Amino acid sequence: MRTRPCPLLLHFLLPLLIFFISPSIAADSLTPATSIAANQTLVSAGGAYKLGFFTPPGSSNTFLGMWYNNIPVQTVVWVANRANPIVNSTGVLTLDPTGVLFLADRLGNVVWNSSSGSSNITNPTAQLLDSGNLVLRGESSSNATEEIVWQSFDHPTDTLFAGMKLGYKFKTGLNRYINSWLNTNDPSPGEYSFKMDPRGVPEFYLYQWSTRIYASGPWNGEEFTGVPDLKSNDMLKFLFVSNPDEAYYTYEIENSSIISRFVMNSSGLLQRYVWINSTQSWSVFWSDPKDDCDDYRACGPYGVCNVDDSPICNCLPGFEPRFPQEWNLRDGSGGCVRKTQLSCAGDGFLPYQNVKLPESTNATVNMSLSLEECKQSCLQNCSCKAYATANVSGGGSGCIIWTDDLFDMRQFDQFGQNLYVRLAAADIPNLNATSSGGDSNNNKLAIILPTISGVLLLGACGFFIWKKKKAKNQSEIVSFPPNVGNRPISVRVKNQVGKDSTQDHSLEDETSTHEDLDLPTFDLGVILDATDSFALANKIGEGGFGPVYMGKLEDGQDIAVKRLSRRSSQGIDEFKNEVKLIAKLQHRNLVRLLGCCIHGEERMLIYEFMHNRSLNTFIFDEEKRAQLSWEKRFEIILGIARGLLYLHQDSRFRIIHRDLKASNILLDREMTPKISDFGIARIFGADQTDAYTRKRLYVS
Repeated sequence: MRTRPCPLLLHFLLPLLIFFISPSIAADSLTPATSIAANQTLVSAGGAYKLGFFTPPGSSNTFLGMWYNNIPVQTVVWVANRANPIVNSTGVLTLDPTGVLFLADRLGNVVWNSSSGSSNITNPTAQLLDSGNLVLRGESSSNATEEIVWQSFDHPTDTLFAGMKLGYKFKTGLNRYINSWLNTNDPSPGEYSFKMDPRGVPEFYLYQWSTRIYASGPWNGEEFTGVPDLKSNDMLKFLFVSNPDEAYYTYEIENSSIISRFVMNSSGLLQRYVWINSTQSWSVFWSDPKDDCDDYRACGPYGVCNVDDSPICNCLPGFEPRFPQEWNLRDGSGGCVRKTQLSCAGDGFLPYQNVKLPESTNATVNMSLSLEECKQSCLQNCSCKAYATANVSGGGSGCIIWTDDLFDMRQFDQFGQNLYVRLAAADIPNLNATSSGGDSNNNKLAIILPTISGVLLLGACGFFIWKKKKAKNQSEIVSFPPNVGNRPISVRVKNQVGKDSTQDHSLEDETSTHEDLDLPTFDLGVILDATDSFALANKIGEGGFGPVYMGKLEDGQDIAVKRLSRRSSQGIDEFKNEVKLIAKLQHRNLVRLLGCCIHGEERMLIYEFMHNRSLNTFIFDEEKRAQLSWEKRFEIILGIARGLLYLHQDSRFRIIHRDLKASNILLDREMTPKISDFGIARIFGADQTDAYTRKRLYVS
C-alpha cells in the first residue's frame, strides 16, 4: 500500500527546499513538483496574464498577485495575500499533494492558502487561464473525472474580470464581491466594497465600510435602472442572472482586441477602464457614482431626485415634504408623506415615467404576471405601494410589487422605467373629476362655504394647540448663551415638571433646578470649513441621533461631528443628556467630547476622531477581522471592561449606557477602545440596582 505524504511536514519543508532546488517555471501550470519563488512567474497560455510576486512602490511588503502580461504599465488585478503581506522577506508558492495552494515566507510561515483542500482528489494542478482565472483542478477518486476544487474568480479583490460572476451562490453561501485597495500603493482591504443584496429583487450596493452610499437599482432585463448608461454595445455585453441556485452579474468583451477592466477604486468610485494603445495608458470609459442624485436614499421615502432641478429633491405626485423647513433648506433626506391616506378600496395608480425603480430588497417579483395582472394583484393587497414591469425586454413581462415605503428613486430625461404609484382617489386627477351638468351655483356655494368655514376653524384650533405646545416646550429646552468664538459657555437645563424620580432616574433627576457645565462651543462656520460643508465624502456613519462626519480644524486636529437630525429617533432630550453626561466623564476608554455647536435648529456634538472607526467594522468583515490578533482582542475586551467599570462604579454618577454594541465601541490609532454614544444612557442612584425605563432602547 502506498503511504500518503504528511501535509504538515511538507508545508514546513517545501518552502525551505525551494530556495535551493527550485525548477524554473515557464509554463501556465503549477504541480506539487514545482513552485514559484522570487522573480519566477506563471504566464497564461495565450500570454494575457502573469502570476507572480510584486512589491508596491515605497513598500517593503511582498504580495502574490496577477497582472496583465502585455501591458507595459504593471496593472495588478488580483492579490492572494492582500490582508497578510510577506514582510521583509521573499515568498514561495507551492501546491500541496492534497490540492491546496500554500504561500509562505522564507522561514516557512504560511501567510495564505487557497482552501481546506479535498481528500478525494489526486494529481492536483493549478493553472492560470487566459481569462485571468487561476483554477485548481484534481482527479476525483470517486468517478475518475477532473473537477475544479478552487478558483480565483470566486475570490475577487478590486477588479471584476470578463466572465467573472459578481453575486451570490445560494447553495454554498459564496458571496463574490469586489473591495477597494487601501490606497493606490497598498492592496490591503480598503473601505469601499461593491456587493449584492440577494433579498427580494437582487440589487447591488456600494458600501463605505458597512454603510450603504450608492445603489444600482434593480435589473430590468436590459440594465440596472439606476445606471442607464451601462448598456450592452458592440464592445461589451452585460448579463444578469437570478434563479434559485444563484444570482450574479457578469459581462463579456465582444471585441477580443479590447482590454477592459471594472474596478472598485480606493476613492470610492466604480470605474470601467479601457486600454488605449496609441497613448499606452488606461482611459476611464465609465464611472459611478456621478452626482448628488446617486447618493443612497438622497431624497428619503417617496422622494425623487433630479439633478436638473433646484433643489434636487421632489415629492411623488400625491405626496408633500415631511419636513418643509428642511426641504426649503435643500435637505430632502427626510422624504415625503401622503397628502391623503389610502383607503384600500377605491385607490388607484398614477404612472411615474423615466424613473430609477425604488430600492427592491423588500420587493416581490412574479414573472408569470402581465402588467394588468400586476395592477390587479397590487389593488387586492392593501399593503401594496407601487408596481412595475419586472423585465422590459421583448415587450415586457413579469411583475414587481413594493409593500414598503419607496426609497432611492431618481428622475431621468429619457431613460429609466415606468413606476405605478398607489394613491388615494382624491389625489388622482382623472379619478377626482366631477360632472359639470346639473350643478347650480347654489349647490356649489353649499359645498364651498362650509368647506372654507371648516378649514378656518381647524386652522384656528391648530394655531391654539401650536402656541400651547410651544410655550410648554420653551420651559424644557436647553438654553445656550450667544456663541462667541470657541470660548467656554454655560449650559443651563431646567427640570421637567412633575417627573417621578422614583420610577425613572435620568440626568434631570440628578440635578437640582439648575446646573452649569463648562463646555467649548464652535461657530457653525468653523464646523462647515472642517467638514467641507458636510460633504458626502466626509460622512462616516449614521445612527439614531443622525449622521456623523469627519473633519479637520484649522490647527490640524481631526474631529468627528455628530449632527442632530430632527427626524431622528433620538432628539433634544438625548442631546441634553449626552452634552451634560459626557462633559463630566473623563477616562481613557470613553470617547472625549471636545465641544458642541448650536446654530438655530442645528445641534452638533464635536468629538475626538477615532481613526480606526468602530469595532463592528473589524469583527463583521472577514478580511479586516484577520487583522485582530487574539492578544489585540483581549486588550480591546479589557479596555471596554475598564470603561464600564468606571461608568458603573468609579465615575461621579452611576451610569448605565443601555446601548452598548460593537458600533458604539470606537478605536483610535493604537486600537484603544473607547465607549461612545451616551444619548440614551441612564443615571442610577448610589444604592439603586434596577429600574424600569419609559423609553425604548433605540437601535442606531
